[in-house]
Amino acid sequence: MTIVVNLDVMLAKRKMKSNELASRVGITEQNISILKTGKAKAIRLTTLNSICKELNCQPGEILQYINDEIGEE
Repeated sequence: MTIVVNLDVMLAKRKMKSNELASRVGITEQNISILKTGKAKAIRLTTLNSICKELNCQPGEILQYINDEIGEE
């Protein structure tokens, strides 16, 4: 079971750079990078809320669950 972070896709759709999102959300560019690469172990709901607010999206547009056992989303 895997959670995939599609933050880079949403940034591209919104034509926003990572550093701009980091500045607007109030987190470091390094933390944005960690989220984009899927290396994050957790994300605070307040951070997710801020990201969704700035990107005008729903959490499900950023986070995707994939069941590795049967290869389904």
